[in-house]
This record gives sequence, structure tokens and C-alpha cells, in this order.
Amino acid sequence: MSNDYYLNNPLIHQDRQLANAKSEWVQSFSCTEMKPLIICRGPIRKEAMDVFEEMGIEHYGILLSEKDSIVYQNALAPELRKLTDPSRVHRVPDYTGVDKEERDVRIKQIINIAKENGYNSIYTGYGFMAEDENMVSAMEQAGLNFIGPCSKTVHDAGLKDEAKRTALKVGVSVTPGIDNATAITLLKKHSDEKALLALVEKEQLPLNQEAFDAAEELVSKADVVLAASYDKGVDLYTIDDLAETIREQVIVMGRDYPQNRIRLKCIGGGGGKGQRILPNPSSFDGDLDKQLAQVADLAPSLVLEILNEVKATGQGDNKNVLIELNIETTRHQEIQVIGNGDWTLAMGGRDCSLQMHEQKLLEVSVTVEDLEAALTEAVKDGRNTEAQILKQDIETLLEMERQSEVFGKAVGLDSVSTFECIVDRDKHFFMEMNTRIQVEHRVTELCYALKFVNPNNADDYFVVNSLVEAMVLLAAHGPRLPKPQRVMRNISSVEARLNATNHALAPHAGGVIEHWSDAREGEIRDDQGISLHNPDTDVFMKYHLAGAYDSNIALLLTVGNKRLDSYERLAEILRTTELQGKDLATNLEFHYGLVNWFLGNNINARPTTRYIVPYLTAVGLLKEKANNFDLKHAYKQVCAKAMTGLRAKDEKAAMQQVLASKELLLTRPIERLFADPHILSGWLSINQDNFAQSEKGQITWLKNPVQVLKETYHFLNMNFNAENPAASMIWDHDHEVLSQAVAFYDELENRLGITDFAELCTVLNAKAAPQGIDADQWVAVQSAHIGYQAGCDILSLLPFIGFSTQFFDLKVNEDLSIHIPERLTDEDLQAKMAKVLVPPPVAKSDEILAPTGGMFYSCEAPGLPPFVEEGTHFEAGEPLYIIEVMKMFNKVNAPFAGTIEKILVDDDGTIISKGQPLFKITPDEIVIEETVEEIQARVEKQTGEFLAAIK
Repeated sequence: MSNDYYLNNPLIHQDRQLANAKSEWVQSFSCTEMKPLIICRGPIRKEAMDVFEEMGIEHYGILLSEKDSIVYQNALAPELRKLTDPSRVHRVPDYTGVDKEERDVRIKQIINIAKENGYNSIYTGYGFMAEDENMVSAMEQAGLNFIGPCSKTVHDAGLKDEAKRTALKVGVSVTPGIDNATAITLLKKHSDEKALLALVEKEQLPLNQEAFDAAEELVSKADVVLAASYDKGVDLYTIDDLAETIREQVIVMGRDYPQNRIRLKCIGGGGGKGQRILPNPSSFDGDLDKQLAQVADLAPSLVLEILNEVKATGQGDNKNVLIELNIETTRHQEIQVIGNGDWTLAMGGRDCSLQMHEQKLLEVSVTVEDLEAALTEAVKDGRNTEAQILKQDIETLLEMERQSEVFGKAVGLDSVSTFECIVDRDKHFFMEMNTRIQVEHRVTELCYALKFVNPNNADDYFVVNSLVEAMVLLAAHGPRLPKPQRVMRNISSVEARLNATNHALAPHAGGVIEHWSDAREGEIRDDQGISLHNPDTDVFMKYHLAGAYDSNIALLLTVGNKRLDSYERLAEILRTTELQGKDLATNLEFHYGLVNWFLGNNINARPTTRYIVPYLTAVGLLKEKANNFDLKHAYKQVCAKAMTGLRAKDEKAAMQQVLASKELLLTRPIERLFADPHILSGWLSINQDNFAQSEKGQITWLKNPVQVLKETYHFLNMNFNAENPAASMIWDHDHEVLSQAVAFYDELENRLGITDFAELCTVLNAKAAPQGIDADQWVAVQSAHIGYQAGCDILSLLPFIGFSTQFFDLKVNEDLSIHIPERLTDEDLQAKMAKVLVPPPVAKSDEILAPTGGMFYSCEAPGLPPFVEEGTHFEAGEPLYIIEVMKMFNKVNAPFAGTIEKILVDDDGTIISKGQPLFKITPDEIVIEETVEEIQARVEKQTGEFLAAIK
């Protein structure tokens, strides 16, 4: 975590206040007796260490995994430099283990470490162990204070099937679906109560007889039997049995909702893992019955994928998979909720809809205060449709907050958790409760603090700003804590997850960060200490992104008095952040483009979880179009067009000199935008009101291109700075020319009292001088105008690409929904544009290369046959192998048809690198590459179309 978090947003920790408090009541909530062992990784580990120290907790330790992504070259990790006592640093092979047996071993190992080293509590952050009921229960039984929800809450709320049943009982709206596939599977073999009890006796299961007798329905009794089997660690059904049940139930559910896709979700998944979505029935031929049968036939293999991904294939694992309606226009929103087992309190919401592959990317706060301010502004400006949507959003938020408190109380919530919902316009459905703090928890804590008031004295209170601190406080003093008041800190906050991903947002492990600029004013950087310099030498410490666990590098946050403020501040942070390294790929540029897309359209837009892939496709189309231009050739043609009509030799010579001298001033920023389509997307979005296209396709500037050019250099962080390297800024002589041009137009607009560019051009084209300017001076002004505008037509290449690719058709509607053109949802186009954004490694015609680094698997799951063997013929689209990258299992399909001649990877679990040959193949068809002549013809054709679009 960057120190800027404390400098810019000081935490007012309660124990710092307690030290000087006169009130015995306040002092009684000290947590200095807590001695926690931190068994999580990533930014939350560093945050916990900092918070504990501010709370006066002196004795704490940390757990390090051999696979931990903290990997420095010739330097200690920040945690190890901070925690100088080696006896408080403990090492394990992995945090969780690969299966249930290893998890049990790890749990015992952690308990022993705690007991042997004097720790009395455990902190798990937001790792998967934070929601492991067995682990929490084992910690409690060992006498350790678990800093998080108790095991009963984890069971009742954390298991998705149990949570859904509880929600239905207490009136919380839930997604339609089937939550008891395992019970249905069991009843297919043991169809009545007598048969179930006979099974219990046969397997000698530790049945909860009271719960069994209290269960009113047979399927509920089956659930009690299953719970006993999990406790004993035996299987009462096979994965094949379960997969067949799910196949059957998909058909049943599909008949009720034939227009929707169906989501399969493992009860133990989370963070995007353990979920798959089946295709829409309409994507198949035949009548509805045939369509549903084809959809259902895909379910068994997906069930196996899901269980394998969450490591729930072992004997005795709970393998239940929910079958849910997939709400197609869903927005993913969540409510932060806190409780002590008696009271519960909602702390506002977060919109996490901007995600891909179930992985969140950009998260923004949703507060009543911000929505009310936006509503007032919309009403004032006459945006009635927008106002209606905002009013509905307020009602939805208040109802989600209410239901989160009801549900939290029902499951005995005694710590911090997250109530997750999907929102479809005026409806919302409870999805799950994450019984842990979440990665994006700062989005909430930057908006609201907690004020705990003495019930007997309203003037006696303390304030907590940190949710980590609140968790410790609840673990130490939960039952005694009065229900707090939530206190507004900031109306809005936003968080961008900086991940190690390429331009197509695929994980990219293995890079090395060699330089990272310091945090900017107003930036809250939660980076695990990566960007800290060596305290002895002040040299940046190179950091290797090993990627054993996930792709996250850092969380970048900022706040504002309204959502627009927070977005603008985040854009400025992203603009000025410098991140360089070896084989380094991050989503920094993606975030810069995305944030500016919203700034250029409407920051109150309501994107759904389906937005990002079409957006990426639109960005890919920009890149594909830009690839068709030779910028030098295009500028040469623009210059030739500018010379048309000039007859006098001196005029021609002067114009040629001007155009030659301005070439790099004009083309360098375009070249930079062409090189990164994400940044081009952002530029087009915020500049879309500065130009227009006529019905005939001609582009006109509504804003002076000279001013746009100046703003473009700023947008690209290429402002003049004598201390910066020349390659990263505008060159000094270009800066001088541009500054003179801007000053000229500023003075001219001031003299003429004209700010509209079109009106200014009309006046400048007139022969007669305006009043107050003599004829000779006017001729000089007109000549200067011609010189400063000379060559600026090349800037029209940027909007030309935007219009040509229909980029601006991706837009925000009046009702704040986003219009996604149908072509951007075409899966073939999406796949094609992903390859444009990140071209696959260059391969010989007889090879298939790894698209990224990761871990290679030849089959669906251990014990199953490989997808392909030597001699196998494969068709385009058929699976070839699986690559695990940063926790995610990605099935790689064949890009074309061919035959496997030789498999070049020896064993499953082998680490492979990007571009590594995996298979020797014989393709069915030989790809014919484009010739140099064909490329040149394409470039000239595109340039001709562009020239026709400028006056």
C-alpha cells in the first residue's frame, strides 16, 4: 500500500483515539490484546499490517506461500522489510492446497503455527480461505479468534444454495433457478425417507437427526443426509450422476425461460471462478425441444470444468452446482453490510458491472447522496428520462440496503460481508453473500465511516474509517458494540483494478516492473508496496509478476464530491501514471480509454456485465482501421492537397516549408494514438463534440484543430517539460510553434469577441478587415491563420477512423442504458478483434504456439482422456488443451482444422511461456499471406477514402 493512502486520506483509527480518550467506555474497546496471524496475500496483507499497527496491535505475524506473487530481484518484499523479526514470518507451500485433503493439512499446519508462536487470532483478508467453512470452524474449535464471520454465518450465507434458501424464507428477492441439484441426484437413487435412512445406516453417516426430522420436504431431508456425507468425507453420488441431473434440469428450466441463457455456478466458487453460461437455445437449429436438448448436452462437460476449476472433485467435496436464470441485461451491484450478530447495517453500494470473464475491472460507489445530487441536476437540466431512471435507482438502492440488513440478520452476520445483487432496470435479485471483506472494500470505506456512540452518552463516541479495523473490533468486542451510525466521508469514489493483462484483457504473467511513477496528489494506491523505493538507495526495486494466484497488481482509487469529480480525477491519475518494464503488459491504457469513454458520453451510464467485450471489439476495429494507414504517406497526400491552387512560387515554397516543419508536430501524437487503440478510444470519446461528419462523409472541425492538438499532447501526457526525455514529450521547437499558434488564436478571439471556430473561419475568409483592424494587419492575420492551420487536416484522420468503424454508434441512451450495435455482439468478430488487439505469436505453418504463459493441461480433468493425441485430426473450434493463467482455466480451441503430428509438451502441469511451440501440425489448408503489393494497394485505397472526407 502506498503511503499516499495515509497522506491523502488519513485513517482516524479508533485505537489512536483510545490512547488519549478520557472516556472509560471508549477505552474499553481497545484491541491491543489481539495477536493476529495474517494468512492472506496481496494488497490486503500490507493493509492489514498497517491497520494493526495503527490500532496498537504489536504482536502479529504473516504467512508466506512459496507461490506468492511477491517476487523481488535482489530486495526484500515490503512486508519483510517492515516486519524485521524473522520469527514472525511463516512459510507454507501454498495457502489452500490443490484438493480437500491438502486443504485439511494446511488448516492444521496454520493452527499449529498460530499455537506455537503465540497468536490468538487469524486474519484471512479476501482470499478463498476467508470463506472456507471448514477452516473457520477448525480455527474456532482450536480456540483461535477468527477475524471475520463465524462458521455458522459462513455456512448459512457463504454456501450459495443455503444462502438462496435463507433468502427465500426472509423475503429477499432471488434469481429464479434450481439450488438443490445434488439432493435431486440423491433422490433419484434413494427415493423416499426410508431409503435415505437406510443409506445413512449403511454409510454410518453422522446424521443431524433433529434437522432431518424438522425438514418438511423430502428434498430438504436429502440435503441433511448430504451434509452428513460431507462431514464424513464420503460421496453418495458421482460427478457423472450430478452432471446428468443438471442436464435434465437445464431442459426443465429452459422450457420455463426459453428466451434466456442459463448460468451454472458452483456453490463454492467466487471471484469469477466456478461459473459457466450455456448458449441461448435460439443459437441452435430445430424446434424448442431440439434446441434445449443441444443446450443441455453441453452441461455435463461444463459441470466438470466448474468443479475442476474450484478443486471440488475430491471425495466428500460438496459438488452442488446451481442452475440459474442468466439475466441478460444485468448490472452487478453489491451492498456492503456489517453486523455483530444482533444488529446489521448497510453501508451503501458499489456498481461492479464493468467486468470481463466474471473478473471486475472498474468499480464505482453507489450512494443515496450521489444519486440524489445527480437527480437534482438532471431535473434542473430538463433530462426527464434520465431523472426517472435515477429516481428508480434510488428506490432500488434503498431496497437492496434493506434486504441486505434483513438477510444479514437472518444468517447471524457478526463481521463484514457483501450482499451481491444483479439489477435489471427496476428489478433486483439477490445473487450471493460473500462472507469476507472484498477487494473493492475501499470504494465503500472512502464514502462512509462508522460512528459508534455510547448508548448512555451521545457525546461519547469513536469513529472507524477502515473496514479492516471494523473487522478486528467486531472480533474482539462484537456483542458489546452498539449499532453504529454511518457518516459520510466522500459522496463518490471509484476504483480501477490494475491487472497484468494484455490489450485484449487476457492474463499476462511473467513480466517485470522496472519503473513505476510515484502516486499523484489525490491518488490512493493500494499496491502492496510494489512502488516503494529501496529505503537505503532510493532506487525503484524491480518486481516480477509471477502470477501464481491472480493478475492483480494494484488498486487505484480516488474520490470526489460527485461521480464526475471522481472519474475526472481517476482519468488524471491514469494519464500521468508511468509504468514500464520487461515483457510487461497491463490494463493501464485500457482503463484510461474506458474512463474517458464514460467522460465523453455520460458518467451516469448504466453499463451491464455484457458491455466490456463489445467495447473491446469496437476498440479492435479502431486498431484494424489504423493498421491500414501509412501515416507518412497520408501526411504527404495531405500536403499535396494543401498545395493545390497555389500558383506563385514564393507561396508554394513558403507553404512547403511550413508543412515540412510541422510534420512531426502533427503526426507524433497521431502515431502514439495509432499505437494504442485504447487511448485512441478515449481520445475519440472526449473529442466527439469537436468534429462532425456530413451526409456526404466530409469531416469538419467544430473546435479549432490547433486547440485540439494542444489538448491532445496533454491527453497523451506529452506536455513540454525540460526535465523529461525528448521521446516522452513534445519537442521544444514544436512546443514553440504550438504555443505561438494557441496564443495567436487566444488574442484573435479576444480582439474579435468570437469563440465559435466556424464563425471565426467565416470572418477570416472575408476580404474586408473587421472594425478596429487595418487592411495590412488583416492580411498578416489571414496569412498567419493559413500557416497555423496548414497540415492540420491530418488530424481529421482520427475522427475519420472513428466514423469509418462506426465507433460512435456505441453510445449512451437517454435512459442511461448503453446502445450496443448488434455487430459488436458477433462472437466471430469479437474473436477476430481480440487477435487484432493482441496478434498471436508468429508461428510456422506447421506449429501451434502458446498465446500466453501459464500451466498446460492436456485434458478436461485428471483421469480423463486428452483432447488430442498424436495423429488426431481436429476441426476449427475444437478444444486442444487448457491453460491455467492466474487461477483461471482457459480452454483453448483450434484456430483452424488440421492434424496433430507431434505433441511438444511432456506432462500436464508443465509451465509454458508465451510463443512456445505446443504442437507440430499439418493444417488442412495453407494460409496465404498478403503480399507487399497488396498491402500497399490497401493503404493507398484507405488514404484515398480519407482524402475524400476532408475539404
